[in-house]
Amino acid sequence: MRHSKIAGIGKYLPEKVTTNDDLSKVMETTDEWIQERTGIKERRYGKKHEETTTTMGARAAAIAIERAGIQKEDIDFIIFATLSPDYYFPGCGVLVQRELGITHKEVGALDIRNQCSGFVYALSIADQFVKTGMYKNVLVIGAEMHSMGLDFTTRGRNVTVIFGDGAGAVVLQPSDDDSQILTTKLHADGTHAEKLAYINPGSHGGYHSKRLGEEVDYGYPDDDTYGGIFLTQHMMDNAQTYPNMEGQFVFKLAVQKFPEVIMEALTEQGLKPSDINMLIPHQANLRISQFVQRKMGLRDDQVWNNIQKYGNTTAASVPIALCEAYEAGAIKKGDLVCLAAFGSGFTWGSALIRW
Repeated sequence: MRHSKIAGIGKYLPEKVTTNDDLSKVMETTDEWIQERTGIKERRYGKKHEETTTTMGARAAAIAIERAGIQKEDIDFIIFATLSPDYYFPGCGVLVQRELGITHKEVGALDIRNQCSGFVYALSIADQFVKTGMYKNVLVIGAEMHSMGLDFTTRGRNVTVIFGDGAGAVVLQPSDDDSQILTTKLHADGTHAEKLAYINPGSHGGYHSKRLGEEVDYGYPDDDTYGGIFLTQHMMDNAQTYPNMEGQFVFKLAVQKFPEVIMEALTEQGLKPSDINMLIPHQANLRISQFVQRKMGLRDDQVWNNIQKYGNTTAASVPIALCEAYEAGAIKKGDLVCLAAFGSGFTWGSALIRW
């Protein structure tokens, strides 16, 4: 079986910089409060009515395609990971195909809904496609435009201050040397799915809250009236159409699963943490990354963090950070690179790459 490699990589960050001080003008928060809890100083927001998750993904993809030394017409398959798609459906995969102008080839497009670990999941799927010989040039994109769906009031600050917009992309090709994806590890546990979720609008009709013994009023009609239960006025009036997160629960689980899934990959390959040249963790919270770094016994120059500048860009955070580290010369040929992510679902995963 042949191996795949990252042949090209690109990123895109919107021009608009939103600082913590900017957010303090619309909600009760401070720069000190945000930095102490998350490490974030600023984040980027896309231009409303001009930029979308798809257009940002296309910008990153164009760079990755050029660096891979191919033309966009050479792409055989597209995998797009996001939690903030342009539409509820169809997904961004077909939209980025249209944006890039490669619809005439009618290549397949797959959408991944694994939130923060979406890019790692997408990379693993692309790796299998290349390994088996099914496709030669697979485009993998992680992109988010969170700013269009956040609650910019004091009520929503615990979530809103964390997230930013951006996109990253890679092109996977068959490897003809030692550069290759060595292994990927994927896991999930849906037991506590609602601890970090964007519940409404949705088709659940209140089922899950009843099943879990939580009497949450979403404003659904009590009878069998047709329609009107996907999104209700009650949801909008009571701010139930925004993401919610139980921060301490997520933090405790993340600092457990991050090291576990990294060690799983290293152990399989007969490697140890000190062999890692660069760890690219999902940029969820600087405190989580720092905890994982200490747990793994890694130096500062072995871990890449950029959440301070970009916030949490969920599915885009790993490829953005990977691209930034590559462009800065912090990743060289032959280096052992580890990608790791944990997020909503809960899902988590890792990938070991020989650059």
